[in-house]
Amino acid sequence: MSAARTLRQLASASSRISSRQLSLARLPLIARSVSRVPTASRAFSVSARSLKAGSSDVMLAEKLGEELKYENETNLEEEPEFLTAFKSQGIWKITDKAGENEVILTRQFGNESIRVVFSVADLQNQDPNEYEDLEEDEERSEEEQEDSEPNDIVRALVSITKSAPNGALEIDMTVQQGQFIVENVTYFADSKIGQDLSPENDWKRRGLYAGPEFSTLDVAVQEQFEQFLAERDLGEGTAFFIPEYARFKEQREYVRWLENVKGFVDA
Repeated sequence: MSAARTLRQLASASSRISSRQLSLARLPLIARSVSRVPTASRAFSVSARSLKAGSSDVMLAEKLGEELKYENETNLEEEPEFLTAFKSQGIWKITDKAGENEVILTRQFGNESIRVVFSVADLQNQDPNEYEDLEEDEERSEEEQEDSEPNDIVRALVSITKSAPNGALEIDMTVQQGQFIVENVTYFADSKIGQDLSPENDWKRRGLYAGPEFSTLDVAVQEQFEQFLAERDLGEGTAFFIPEYARFKEQREYVRWLENVKGFVDA
């Protein structure tokens, strides 16, 4: 989720809370006033229930339309420069299905098939304390906010598979600030278990030894393994690309969500 959108949402939420507190403070007075009014006819409620749609539909569709217009106006770029540059390298193939959270990168390296899976859902699970000082952020200029470096953390699951009987490696990592941070490396004797994403093989993987925590390995082993990954283009360039693409996809999915929900309310 973009920082700008998060800040707008926090500001809007703050405004709603203030209005609600004011309304609650005046509640006793309103209640006393209402108690003096004769009981109203139920004609309105009966009429509202007889309508095809609820009375709030028009306002909801209008607000969704306003948000959709804003997002389309502020995100005009069809394919951002970073994505064009990444594709031009011709190293990774990107599989990105509309409406799904996960993105898959695949490539061949010698006799190895390499797959990287990451999800845009990680962006929605970031620590809300990142925007804890809303007033200070609002005082910053838009240019300063655009220039600030995002600190998104995205999980990535890497599988490196060789033809039988060589097996496969599954590497659990996080991606942050241009770095792959390895958590553990699992070896599968059966390459199908490491490659097949079916529930059956996922269950088999859970029952196998996952390997030691990567940070407990000898430092020399850690460093050499990082070189092993970098040679397969799992280094700084791809580590910067993954969170950036996750933000790009999340934005597209958000716009698609607005269109779909507005279309449903309007129908």
